[in-house]
Amino acid sequence: MHLCKPPAPLQSGDCLRVIAPSGTLREREAFQQGVELWRSQGYRVELTSGYDGRWGYLAGTDSERRSQLETALKDPDCRGILCARGGYGGARLLENWVWTEIEPKWLVGFSDITSLLWSLSLRGISGVHGPLLTTLAAEPNWSAQRLFDWVTGKALDPLQGNGWGGGQAIAPLLPANLTVATHLLNTPAQPDLKDIILALEDVSEAPYRIDRMLTQWRMSGALSQIRGIALGRFSQCHPPAQVPSFTVEEVLRDRLSDLNIPIVSDLPFGHDGVNAALPVGLPVQLDGDRGTLSFV
Repeated sequence: MHLCKPPAPLQSGDCLRVIAPSGTLREREAFQQGVELWRSQGYRVELTSGYDGRWGYLAGTDSERRSQLETALKDPDCRGILCARGGYGGARLLENWVWTEIEPKWLVGFSDITSLLWSLSLRGISGVHGPLLTTLAAEPNWSAQRLFDWVTGKALDPLQGNGWGGGQAIAPLLPANLTVATHLLNTPAQPDLKDIILALEDVSEAPYRIDRMLTQWRMSGALSQIRGIALGRFSQCHPPAQVPSFTVEEVLRDRLSDLNIPIVSDLPFGHDGVNAALPVGLPVQLDGDRGTLSFV
């Protein structure tokens, strides 16, 4: 993929718009706490009309959710877009979608927001794979501060994980939820995977499903193109009760450890725990021997 550029740093008083491009909002208290945390940083946080909509499991019809995104993108006063929650539905907005010519704006989210982050990166704009409004209040102080520091132009500290060996690689970082990313393969929303470092996390997927997705990545040739893999948290990825199974850790080792590239696992990002902010499409160094992910 081509290197992306982050938008201009945010300043106190800037306008940030809230949208719900995926699942319908359920965690109202956590959502409000997240909004107040961004406001506590001095930003004007505006709720885009329709953010609390519902159409089945989605936060409104595709046209309604797409309208939220377009409203935020076209608002000349808006400097950043905060996603309410994940769930499912972001990819539906990208069918026949063309990003408008806009001033680069921050886009913050993860999980289902992978689809929008990946698609936006094709325009050369670096979004932030980081806490949603419904998850931000659960972050430890250092992680929330990391996000707030990054969007104001401060440097990111390295992250420490568990190195699997493989030496070092420097390449653009492409963070993703594994399930969402798998369903973006070979679509117009997929960035070029050649010579990137892939950062993966997932939640509530049985080990055999993780196996099935990684096998698809292998068979498609996608994993033969990348320079390294940074693994975050695979939470609630337990085997079904009373069913013979590998653990998710065993599946990851089995499907990835023969790639002869740097791999670092147990990095602090993903669901159900610390979700350290990661920039999309910016160069990083992955050290499979020391177990570090550094931002260069």
